[in-house]
Amino acid sequence: MWIQVRTFDGQKSIRVDGLSKLTKIEELRSKLVDPFSAPLDRQRLFYRGKQLENGQTLFDYSVGLNDIIQIMIKAEYIPQEPKADSGFVSETSDSEHSTCTSGGSEVVLESDDQPSTSKEGLAEGTYKIGDLIDALDLSIGAWFEASVVDLSKASEEENTELKHTDTATDVNDAKLVDANHNIKDENDNSKMDNGLALKVNGIMKEQNVCMNGVAVETTEDTKGTNSSEDIKTEAPTKLQTCNDGFVYHVKFEGYEDQGILKLPDKYLRPRARTMIDYDDVRVNDVVMVNYNPDEPKERGFWYDVQVTAKKSTRTYKEMIGNVRLGIDANVLKDCRIRLTDEIFKIEKQGEVTCDPDLLNGENEPFKRSNKAECAHCKDNPKRKCKQCACHKCGGKDDPDRQLMCDECDMAYHLACLDPPLEEIPDVEEWYCPLCKNDASQVVMAGQKLKHSKKKAKMASSINGSTRDWGKGMACQGRTKVCTIVPPNHFGEIPGIHVGQSWKFRVQVSEAGVHRPHVAGIHGREIEGAYSIVLAGGYEDDEDRGEEFLYTGSGGRDLSGNKRTAEQSMDQKLTKMNSALARNCNAPLDSKKGNEAKDWRAGKAVRVIRNSKGRKHSKYAPEEGNRYDGLYKVVKFWPETGRSGFLVWRYLLRRDDPQHAPWTKQGQKKIKALGLVMEYPDGYLEAMATKEKERNGDKDSGSEEEVKSVKKGQNKGKGQKRKRKETEEDTAKSTPKKCKVTIPSDIQKLIDCDETNKKVWEEVAQEIQTGKKLLSAVEDAFTCICCQEVVYHPITMPCQHNICKSCLQRSFKADVCQCPYCRYDLGKGYSMVFNKELQVILKELFPGYNVGR
Repeated sequence: MWIQVRTFDGQKSIRVDGLSKLTKIEELRSKLVDPFSAPLDRQRLFYRGKQLENGQTLFDYSVGLNDIIQIMIKAEYIPQEPKADSGFVSETSDSEHSTCTSGGSEVVLESDDQPSTSKEGLAEGTYKIGDLIDALDLSIGAWFEASVVDLSKASEEENTELKHTDTATDVNDAKLVDANHNIKDENDNSKMDNGLALKVNGIMKEQNVCMNGVAVETTEDTKGTNSSEDIKTEAPTKLQTCNDGFVYHVKFEGYEDQGILKLPDKYLRPRARTMIDYDDVRVNDVVMVNYNPDEPKERGFWYDVQVTAKKSTRTYKEMIGNVRLGIDANVLKDCRIRLTDEIFKIEKQGEVTCDPDLLNGENEPFKRSNKAECAHCKDNPKRKCKQCACHKCGGKDDPDRQLMCDECDMAYHLACLDPPLEEIPDVEEWYCPLCKNDASQVVMAGQKLKHSKKKAKMASSINGSTRDWGKGMACQGRTKVCTIVPPNHFGEIPGIHVGQSWKFRVQVSEAGVHRPHVAGIHGREIEGAYSIVLAGGYEDDEDRGEEFLYTGSGGRDLSGNKRTAEQSMDQKLTKMNSALARNCNAPLDSKKGNEAKDWRAGKAVRVIRNSKGRKHSKYAPEEGNRYDGLYKVVKFWPETGRSGFLVWRYLLRRDDPQHAPWTKQGQKKIKALGLVMEYPDGYLEAMATKEKERNGDKDSGSEEEVKSVKKGQNKGKGQKRKRKETEEDTAKSTPKKCKVTIPSDIQKLIDCDETNKKVWEEVAQEIQTGKKLLSAVEDAFTCICCQEVVYHPITMPCQHNICKSCLQRSFKADVCQCPYCRYDLGKGYSMVFNKELQVILKELFPGYNVGR
């Protein structure tokens, strides 16, 4: 798989390939050294707010395909030997503190129990011990609430100054100072100046500007005029670093486990205490807001943002701005700030930091809300949560009495387990009940597969049960689905002929002729009916062959999983009844019904007759289900039925160019096409075997038995055979395969297709061997490209046939050869489709061109 690795500022992003879920984090780091020019010791990787640690895999952090991992590259730190006259030398050893760098500045982490390095008598710094401040987290560039616990003298190396200078001598080149006191030109390029003199309309003023480590000092004020207007202008002329010579020992509130950090005053500022209303914020102001770079709609950490636009509607307010990741110019542009209820002013250095407004009633500082560690309960201590607390009861009490699963990392109270535990078990790995494997369900060597708990309770699994569960076709599900046409297709199905029969309704559904297994009407209330089944289920049905009276559905109590019942209520013209009425070429009238003036203009409905209707109609088949062609609704009306309840009746009349299966012409064509009853795969063999078992014969069913089962003429039922049949007897008793012939009307059309004369001769030879005509034609005229019967066939000089559209695609790809034999057709080949062959295929496969 592959992932995306992107820097925090979004300026560089690469794609890393050749990874898997089991890729180690250190392996990923090694792939990022060259693209980002980042050594392994200076890389920090983040995914969804979590820092990726070595030894773990991408699977441990749920990193998926094409996910984005952010990389932060720490600034290179070059250690320097301390000088003897540095003013102060720390006596702590390397083992008592650790050092990290960011932007070339050194940050020293100190444990809580480390002795203070401050000395009595040091000069007073910018901040005092106990001051409430905001400190910058150098890893993510956010400001956190902290307090000063100690301070110490900085060494000469730590007391470095910025050496960037710039000069402006014209009004047009004047630099502007934003709310973060960084000098900016008109192109918004921030620059720091260490001795800048500005001359604005003859007005001179020298200042030292301070913010985030920049001190402000006014030395002179001068007023001047420009033409008719009096303008008071204050421009900075000198910038220097705010290195007051001290290193401050800072303790982050809420993150005491990180210990004490040593930071210069550049990364500190007074605690934000002035809240600004959304309406008071102006464009280009720099304020402190809460923002989450990974999920902008959720609460995150506190960043400085320069407002570039504001959007306010009746339901929400938001700001759009550039989020600053720290001091050193890493910016996320055009971020949408959703949490506009809490906007803080950035305080200036040198002001009071122990303001009483920052303290609550218990003399403790107010806490700003940061990103919640738990996304479900939002770190609410009073709310039960099964994600961050006990996964069983959700309680957050007794954390010392909780066990954490080594698989899913969910915690459980010892008392909530089943059975409960009195003490934490002394094991290397512990798994919760959901992750622990059930030893009773494990199949050992030499054992058989055990039933699942649900299946073991079923009646079919109970010892001694003799009921034949689920072996019949009544509850059989579809094993294939018709994809030739969509489910809402009106009219004939390609490849389905009038007179085609199936043993079971599920086969009719698989063929796409009538898709419901049980319902008699298939349709949609707002579109119409696609097919119906005549099964003699309603006493009001009358079948006259070319037309019949059909009774609507409903009006019966089918509770208790009953499929049929007596008429017990009036029918309504809704659902499937309304769908069948819409096939009539007349407006829908739910009270009186209607009759079509031109009934042939209505929508066609496929009709299937079932053998159950044989007791009421001579037109029904003797076995199975038969497709009888297309009918149309002539009229529909309400009427009181024989049961005494209101029923909806429909008059349907046949409108199909193919002959009806009960006519002589229809039976002749059925015989010519070789249409026989279709059975499910393996059904006849299974029934023959079952019949033999009943007769006491252990041998599997022969072809004769299959035929006898098929015809229902097995005379040896219930009797044992006196002798085994010999091979000669079996050969004599085996019926001959019926000879399939080509209908005369089809043969006349074939004679007209002289270009495929050789192909039709091969088809005739296959038919003589007993192969069905439709199967032989389909095999001979299947397009090699789309694997369907050729449409608009092109008969090429090499006697191969292909669809015109398929050949056109081949020519567009500059392939001017026959896809079968690579015969060179040439770029100037004229594509004229074979009309004679098209007529034959439409006659054999009616409707096969639908959708093509």
